[in-house]
Amino acid sequence: MKPMVLLVALLAASLSVPSFAASTPDTKQEPAARQEPQQHPSAATAAATRHKVRIDGREIAYEASAGTLPVQNDAGETEAEIFYVSYRVPQAKTAPPRPLLFIFNGGPGAASVWLHLGALGPKRVQMLPDGNMPAPPFKLTENASSWLDLGDLVFVDPVGTGYSRGTKPELTKKFSAVQPDIDSLQRFIRLYLTRNQAWSAPLFLVGESYGTFRCAGLSDLLVEHGVALNGVILISSILNFQTIAFDYGNDLPYQLILPSYTATAFYHKKLAPELMADLDRTLAQAEHWASTDYALALERGDRLDAEGKKRVATEFARFTGLDPAFVLNRNLRIDNRDFAREILRKEGRMVGFMDSRLNAENPEPAKSAGFDATITTIRPPFTAAINTYLREELGYQSDQEYFTLGGGIGRWDWEAKNSYADTAENLRNAMVKNPYLKIWVASGLFDLATPHYAAEYTMAHLGVGEKLRENITIRRYRSGHMMYLETEALAQLKKDAAQFIGSAVKR
Repeated sequence: MKPMVLLVALLAASLSVPSFAASTPDTKQEPAARQEPQQHPSAATAAATRHKVRIDGREIAYEASAGTLPVQNDAGETEAEIFYVSYRVPQAKTAPPRPLLFIFNGGPGAASVWLHLGALGPKRVQMLPDGNMPAPPFKLTENASSWLDLGDLVFVDPVGTGYSRGTKPELTKKFSAVQPDIDSLQRFIRLYLTRNQAWSAPLFLVGESYGTFRCAGLSDLLVEHGVALNGVILISSILNFQTIAFDYGNDLPYQLILPSYTATAFYHKKLAPELMADLDRTLAQAEHWASTDYALALERGDRLDAEGKKRVATEFARFTGLDPAFVLNRNLRIDNRDFAREILRKEGRMVGFMDSRLNAENPEPAKSAGFDATITTIRPPFTAAINTYLREELGYQSDQEYFTLGGGIGRWDWEAKNSYADTAENLRNAMVKNPYLKIWVASGLFDLATPHYAAEYTMAHLGVGEKLRENITIRRYRSGHMMYLETEALAQLKKDAAQFIGSAVKR
């Protein structure tokens, strides 16, 4: 299953509408959203609690709030309720406002629980040190790498995720679309700023996966509504869907994912000895070959003769650990599903898409896997943890299902117009309109869903001038899509976040 596509924004009729190209990644019918009794707690019923956490050796007192805000249309009618959890560190009245971070996950259909209880919040799910799932029952632990010491945090669940619902079933369906999804989130942000008197705070958007696409679109839409951001943080970024869509006639993703295959083969010790000495050096070689000889071979297509194909297949196999005959059989084009099944075929196993270091038994090697080894590792502990945490620690009660990953939305409307989903242009527009806007891109080397080289390709093709390019920071991590699952990468992510946020608010 290809990673799902991406977002857009719907401005009021009096404003110009930022354009977002869109493409449907898959023609299979998605299941309808599950219908439940409609419950819409108002913002007045938000649960408020007080807590303490020790971050980087310092104890911090904070206030937590779990509740909903209404999504109102231009006529003032409430069409949905968006659930959120916020964390605020009280300050003296004379103190300058703290940075305020709005945080989204992806999917579409994923709640913010992954960044919430995995990386940024004051509590995190206790995984094994390498990121694997521990034995149940699952536990929460204090997050010493929380970002709460860097700013106040608002974890947002878009309509159809978490406890966020449309006021009517047909309205939930309305928000299962690119433009309404983004429009609802910009309305949420503006209302949150108003109700919490936070218009003077330094503002940041944080997104993971599809959430990065949301953030890019939001950055442009918000500035059109007068909301200028200090920074946008893109974790496991995908802004231009052409870079990851393995479609007939689109050779770009085959080129851009090859270095991720190299990193995976390196981790599983499938490369020749001369390529196993240093991962960074090996990646540099793979990236150079992918962007030169391999790119040229793909461009040649059927004009490439048999000898040329054999030569390319041999070099491809050298950088990926695959059999040259397999590469030739696939016409030099290996998508991520083929690679995930093939790299550990001899061991009877398959690697994960989100984190190719993880692996699981492959009972039917000839078929596409019906699951991702990464998702099977993370779904149970995060689902159990968020349900326990919201009720028992934050005091928020609801009989609805908290949709962590899918289930709350039906078929997503990609609003496709013979093009690929792409909000890179919107991010560029936001940077041009607000030259103070800083961008940070964080990528995992073992991510086969949103490859690091594809993210860097997109950022290198924004079309901004040299001065604005200085506002872009790119970091690689020896981790997967959810780089925060393991403690070492989590700590490094926090360290880099502190540096980025500090530079973005510096005047």
